Amino acid sequence: MNSNLQLDAKGLSCPMPIVKTKKAMDTLASGEILEVHVTDKGSLADIPAWAKAGGHTISDQSEDASVLIFFIQKA
Repeated sequence: MNSNLQLDAKGLSCPMPIVKTKKAMDTLASGEILEVHVTDKGSLADIPAWAKAGGHTISDQSEDASVLIFFIQKA
């Protein structure tokens, strides 16, 4: 999947992945996609909940070698 911006939040623990995701999302236009890479397992619940609260859409989610990858489309 193609993204407009990639965010490397690997090695960060809660709440920093969400803080960095929000800052990166603020730079995108509506409809653009942010690709987020995290290692904090709490992000499995935190990022989808944050995206839903902001009206954003998780268009894809996967895990590769303990790295969680989210593709978030901005509302």
